[in-house]
Amino acid sequence: MNKVPLTVAGAEKLRQELHRLKTIDRPSVIAAIAEARSHGDLSENAEYDAAKERQGFIEGRIREVEGKLSNAQIIDPKLLDADGRCVFGATVELEDLDTGDTVTYQIVGDDEADIKEGKIAISSPIARALIGKFAGDVAEVQAPKGVRELELIDVRYV
Repeated sequence: MNKVPLTVAGAEKLRQELHRLKTIDRPSVIAAIAEARSHGDLSENAEYDAAKERQGFIEGRIREVEGKLSNAQIIDPKLLDADGRCVFGATVELEDLDTGDTVTYQIVGDDEADIKEGKIAISSPIARALIGKFAGDVAEVQAPKGVRELELIDVRYV
């Protein structure tokens, strides 16, 4: 399997999710199945069916998270020495040359991406256009409304 790039914070978040799934969610769904079984006939027991479906989801998510963590390539942005180049884990400040708006994003792994937190996936069109660029460079990004030009104002490794 391919290595999955994650920041230190992203890996910790996945570890916490795995811990919660194993210590809280899994035991509670097992208890719900036992409770539903105690009600008798399983063929027409909606609670039992729902609990079994939830158990399947939880077990699948546990396997998925364990797989991602076992294949993780954890990168600490603070330890990067990319000489001002935009790389995975970097925090970038961008200016849209058409509108003049400025935004700040951190380039993270696909599982960590959350635009509300200012985190964009390494596989996103913006991140792909920025990788390898330096402050002052202009990146052209194909967006749904056409090509956008983004100037890279600052690159930080936080």
